[in-house]
Amino acid sequence: MNNVFSLTFSLVLAISANLLLVGCQSVPVTGRKQIILMSSSEEMQLGLSSFEALKKETPVSKNVNARALIERVGRRIAAVADLPGAQWEFVLFESAEANAFCLPGGKVGIYTGILPITKDEAGLATVIGHEVAHAVARHGAERMSESRLIGFGGQLLGTGVQSYDPKTQALIMAAYGLGSKVGRELPHSRGQESEADRIGLIYMARAGYDPAAAVDFWRRFQAHNQSQGASTPWFLRTHPLDETRIRQIQAWLPEARAQSRPR
Repeated sequence: MNNVFSLTFSLVLAISANLLLVGCQSVPVTGRKQIILMSSSEEMQLGLSSFEALKKETPVSKNVNARALIERVGRRIAAVADLPGAQWEFVLFESAEANAFCLPGGKVGIYTGILPITKDEAGLATVIGHEVAHAVARHGAERMSESRLIGFGGQLLGTGVQSYDPKTQALIMAAYGLGSKVGRELPHSRGQESEADRIGLIYMARAGYDPAAAVDFWRRFQAHNQSQGASTPWFLRTHPLDETRIRQIQAWLPEARAQSRPR
């Protein structure tokens, strides 16, 4: 068992050394330090190619009025976002899924299934502000970088336990995989979602929307989730619990309102 601790400690040292070599960046608005192992241009190209593929696979909504609303709100949010050089595009996809996304480079997708929950322009600004914030904070690149580091750590650990019997090797590697997922990846994902909520509120306010509308949206989204019977334990979720998001947003409202601008 002492050998296992020794291996684990060596693994931590190796990963830490790797992090020191690549250095840190700061997220706009929040100032959080992050590790990113790819260039902005590489990240943007991945986003652009993925979005083009998605547009070929998923039908675009033919609702002219809804598409115009998405474009209008999206452009207002993008105009105040901290993402120089972005190639903004706002597309409404025909899907019953109550969801939205933003790929690196400024490619935003909204599914028609979320429109009954956004309800109005301010509700839509909540969703788009959140998604734009993901792109600004480079959350996609950060997740990919983290995945690379965890994979690197797994390779080192696998090499270090080769002298163990196969059953022990399997147990150690399984523990590493589960620990990485529950102890790092999922908490980090929830943290990114909260960060996008906070930055999104700032962008709503800068664009002239009342950030308090975000509370109303998340209450409606909470009711939607409850109607769907969502019951995943909080520690296995990629997103914070709805009640947690509402509580955090309420606490961030003064910060957002300080940046409010007239429409």
